Amino acid sequence: MILKRLYDDHLAQASYLIGCERTHRAVVVDPKRDVELYLDAARAERLTITHVTETHIHADFLSGSRDLAGETGAALYLSGEGGRDWQYAWARDALAEVIHDGATFMVGEVRLEAVHTPGHTPEHLSFLVTDTAHASEPIGALTGDFIFVGDVGRPDLLEKAAGIAGTKEEAARSLFTSLQRFKKRPDYLQIWPGHGAGSACGKDLGAMPQSTLGYERLFNWALAETNEDRFVERVLEGQADPPAYFAVMKRKNRDGVSHDATTAPRSLSANDMKKLNADLSSVVVDTRLAAEFAVEHLSGSINIPHTKSFLKWAGALIPYDRDVSLIVPGGLTGAASILKELSLIGLDRIGGIFRAELIGDAARSGAPVSTVKQLSVDQLANPEKRDGVVILDVRNDDEWASGHIPGAIHIPLAALTGRVGELPADRPIAVHCQGGNRSAIASSILKHAGRSDVSNVAAGFSEWERSGNPIARGDV
Repeated sequence: MILKRLYDDHLAQASYLIGCERTHRAVVVDPKRDVELYLDAARAERLTITHVTETHIHADFLSGSRDLAGETGAALYLSGEGGRDWQYAWARDALAEVIHDGATFMVGEVRLEAVHTPGHTPEHLSFLVTDTAHASEPIGALTGDFIFVGDVGRPDLLEKAAGIAGTKEEAARSLFTSLQRFKKRPDYLQIWPGHGAGSACGKDLGAMPQSTLGYERLFNWALAETNEDRFVERVLEGQADPPAYFAVMKRKNRDGVSHDATTAPRSLSANDMKKLNADLSSVVVDTRLAAEFAVEHLSGSINIPHTKSFLKWAGALIPYDRDVSLIVPGGLTGAASILKELSLIGLDRIGGIFRAELIGDAARSGAPVSTVKQLSVDQLANPEKRDGVVILDVRNDDEWASGHIPGAIHIPLAALTGRVGELPADRPIAVHCQGGNRSAIASSILKHAGRSDVSNVAAGFSEWERSGNPIARGDV
């Protein structure tokens, strides 16, 4: 049996290619939209993709299952569990076989058995994998968003991301039941999870690529907990708000992905940027690092640095229903990887690319430019400097509750676009997060919304705390 883990650092997501050495047939589990990745991996192993499946209706990326099955002619298997509201609406059109708990299919001499493991989502399946050429029992399990290394899939996404009110406690209890059943399997069973550290699909995922059920039973809090009420309380406690784009992905992956043709973005001139700047409805995203953006940027542009967190914040802050222009070092040439990443979460309406190195030219052509003022923690702590300043904390709810600057206003970054109006319009604003990354993005959002007197506290709350300044705790 051949097993390849195909991991995407930006999504903290793992797909799997499993092949039979004798027949050269293969299955891909949980593919994302970049189907060439799987075709290349299969060619490298001299495999033919004959089966495609996924563990559940994903919320954090656009599924590539239908595209990959269509490209290869592979048989497509989709979960039929979860009740009427969580069926794949496109399964029939895609000629998919709808499977339930206990269903099996053979990929050459490799057997996959579906196990219904609800909790993270109602329809969630895990797959037991048996190399029948050498064994009669499973060697491992593809657990998707059910069991991670050190954690389990969060059960609150239907409520927080899909808007299905009152479901998170019921889902948490389903997750507990699924774990109690699954953990009775042998210690040697390998665990191949769908996500790693950094994913928003759990709270405290480990960075190891795989584990064993025996190890997780010993050291994963969720499998060690035997009291259902304590489990429910703990699994729901401290779950951060999911990225805003999760709701869009959940709907698209359940109801069917649009395959409308998209046009390649064009290269934008300095004069184009001047016109965009004059259009108050335009969306311009500058992908440079925060320090570069702060020195000089086109007024009104939003800064989402192209780092490992780029997709998370792009999905939260870039609208799906409007054309977007990108400012990228290197212009069209430098934009290739960014465009590919955005496509993974369905952000395809990229109208143009402007080369970041030409911002000076845009300024000389009449496009207004701006800077972001930087404020030190010492300045913020100085009563004279702080007088009249609104302190905005853009960290998550759990970070705020564990400690915050007295008198600060709390609006998590993911919610800021829709809540700028809650901030006083006639006072300067100092924005901070934990270490300066999120506050840099937030500063650009405030300036885009017309707030001109904005400063970024680049050292963040961590420096405020280290300096011995006063700290308030709790939710208020």
